[in-house]
Amino acid sequence: MIKPHGGELINRYFDKSEFDLEFENLNSIKINSSILCDCEMIANGGFSPLKGFMNKSEIENVCENLKLNNNLIWAIPVFLPVLKSQNFKVGEYVKLINEDEKVIGLVKIDENFELDLDYLCEHIFGTNDLNHPGVKVVKSYSGNFVSGDIFIFEKLIINSVDCKYQLSPKQVRDKFIESGVDTVVAFQTRNPIHRAHEYIIKTAMEPYDACLIHPLIGTTKSDDIKEDVRMDCYKVLIDNYFKTDNTFLSTLSNAMRYAGPKEAILHLIIRQNYGCSHMIIGRDHAGVGDYYGTYQAQELVREYIDELEIKPIFFEHAFYCKVCKNVATSKTCPHTGENLLHLSGTKVREMLSCSIKPPKEFSRDEVAEILINSYKK
Repeated sequence: MIKPHGGELINRYFDKSEFDLEFENLNSIKINSSILCDCEMIANGGFSPLKGFMNKSEIENVCENLKLNNNLIWAIPVFLPVLKSQNFKVGEYVKLINEDEKVIGLVKIDENFELDLDYLCEHIFGTNDLNHPGVKVVKSYSGNFVSGDIFIFEKLIINSVDCKYQLSPKQVRDKFIESGVDTVVAFQTRNPIHRAHEYIIKTAMEPYDACLIHPLIGTTKSDDIKEDVRMDCYKVLIDNYFKTDNTFLSTLSNAMRYAGPKEAILHLIIRQNYGCSHMIIGRDHAGVGDYYGTYQAQELVREYIDELEIKPIFFEHAFYCKVCKNVATSKTCPHTGENLLHLSGTKVREMLSCSIKPPKEFSRDEVAEILINSYKK
């Protein structure tokens, strides 16, 4: 099985009783849902080899060179924002508190620093436009940050999703070992799987042992379809249209950045940590709006392909051809124009918002029923 990024799967879960500290007297940092997801990804090893939040030099190295300070490839900085008024002692243990005021862990401070938010946004997203959802999040910060290793006390659980699907990288790797599979193709999604996705996944699976359908259930845009509805869609699709002995379903508690090309590289690294040997990179991977070119993510991944152990599988835009009566791409289908139905999650959401059931060419009937019923509610 493929090794984790950097060679070691990190674990930053700790028992609170291990720390001889008076917790009520500790300073605290309140974190939002996106940073909470980052804590989870560091703790469970999804962000291996990270053990905590990056310091200023490492953030700048990632921004400018796509490298950690140890020279490993990394595409998006992982930082811990604090209030303008906060300044901590180096070596100090500080509580991490979620939006419900619950202590979820500690960070041991190794640096206090400032960063220009325009600089961060330009290097991560390629824009400073506040209409970009990732920019909007970053621009909400003060510009003050801290770094340091983290110590997390409990796993982040998304209550709307069955716990049996909320698996850590180690748990997913163990499932692969138990099933005797070695080469696994990962599919990243934050939408229900439509017919074009299904075609791409099954085509990519052919040369390999298995696939991991790995939906992101961390922080997403408010208009994205909710995770419990999506999970119902994934389950009914797998049960009816995939082989269940080599199709795995597990969730990813990662926050969506909508950073397009750079996020594609981060997604590859994460899936390597989950034990996948390959990953599908399709049209406008991790994009939003018109901020990135259709195949810009594929172009950036190709530049760094030799530095990635996990290997990408590139796909062109898939469509339904009325003449061929199946899903295809321009590589295999000779037809053009009105013969082609171009499928997308955006089009499906537009139909649902108007109480229109997506047609069979767009979506399996079982999936369409779940979606239309959720929108009626």
